[in-house]
Amino acid sequence: MPAEILLKILSYLDAATLLCMGCVNRRFYHLANDKYNWRADSVQKTAESVSLLSVEDREAGYWKKEYVMKRMTSLKAALAQVLKPVNLYTGLPEKTKEALRMSGISWVIILREKSGKEHVLEHVDLFINDSSVTIAWYGKAWPCLAALSTLDLCGVLPVFADWPKPPAKNGPRWCSLVAKYSLSDMTDSAVLGCDRFVRLFRLDPGLLVGLWKREEELAFVMASLHVSHLVERSTLGSATAPYQLPAHGALADDGPERGLRGYQLHVDLHSGGAFCLCSTFCNLVTDTGGVDSGYVQLVAVHPQNSAEHLPLIGDVGLCWRTEVVDGCVQSCSIMDVTLLDEYGKPFWCFSSPVCMRASPSPRDGPRCAGQASRIDYEDAAGAVRMELVRIEATEEYFIVSLVLRLSLARINRWFGTRY
Repeated sequence: MPAEILLKILSYLDAATLLCMGCVNRRFYHLANDKYNWRADSVQKTAESVSLLSVEDREAGYWKKEYVMKRMTSLKAALAQVLKPVNLYTGLPEKTKEALRMSGISWVIILREKSGKEHVLEHVDLFINDSSVTIAWYGKAWPCLAALSTLDLCGVLPVFADWPKPPAKNGPRWCSLVAKYSLSDMTDSAVLGCDRFVRLFRLDPGLLVGLWKREEELAFVMASLHVSHLVERSTLGSATAPYQLPAHGALADDGPERGLRGYQLHVDLHSGGAFCLCSTFCNLVTDTGGVDSGYVQLVAVHPQNSAEHLPLIGDVGLCWRTEVVDGCVQSCSIMDVTLLDEYGKPFWCFSSPVCMRASPSPRDGPRCAGQASRIDYEDAAGAVRMELVRIEATEEYFIVSLVLRLSLARINRWFGTRY
């Protein structure tokens, strides 16, 4: 069919259909990019009206890009309004769940082979709680692990979301890189735990990869994302570069102990929607007298004070599932940490798989009459160590120590101090 006739037909299509037509083949891509299509009445209702002269002055594809960017700007402005109210107790946006639901945000993983071939997988399961989102991918069509080099975790946002209607499943989407992982990092040091079917590998930040023990091939992938700035990270980046948080301005406080007092900590341990710990610790303080390798300590649970010791509810285990079998890896879990500064602003937030391992040197204390274990986590902002003791008589775990190590350099940047 002649190009002139096809262009006439395309001129009657709306913007969403034009974008989809551009994905058919190279010829339709160039036809759908024609500048006159993007000044059709159906597009002008939502895009900026342009004169014939201004259309002539622009190259092919310009008005399509302009339209998509205006559309995305409108969507992101609407999300920003939804996320504006902040919960005074958690310091996090009150309506994160509503923003995720109304925007149609979802997450994909892009498995990239060494040859450059890509495999895009849509998430299968999604668990949302107050402080994190846990996303799972599984199926039977995994590519061979030996051929893979990297894994990209991306948020995808429908370009033509029409709230409050649910977004179209097959429409054009904006892709935002959340994190990039090298699968060569799946070494023995990254093993988190195992059961009789799978071995679990943790790749930071927050990714869990399950391999079948027998075949050493992919069984499932699970990601845990903290809700702090989650919507921004899942929508404001590009397909190749993650969203960068704006620089935090130093707070106007000339107090002699600013940055060392008034912290509030919330810690969750959970898996598959079941929580074994959900606790808040207020008015935590530190000092610069015990600086160790550039870190200061926040102690939430003191080992010598038995009144502060906390029990875990039920057993610690990380549940997983695939299309053929499911299971639970004992002593593993998802840890969510939200640390607020004295002004109630999120200072350090993360969600990550963790493992409870035997402790070589249990602390002395009134409850230390059983098996001692500990949970460790560390990143550039700080570290968490939770020490536990199992009471055999009641088959319970008690937290007998909980200590955070905060980067002094991060405190100085955040508060404008010079400790």
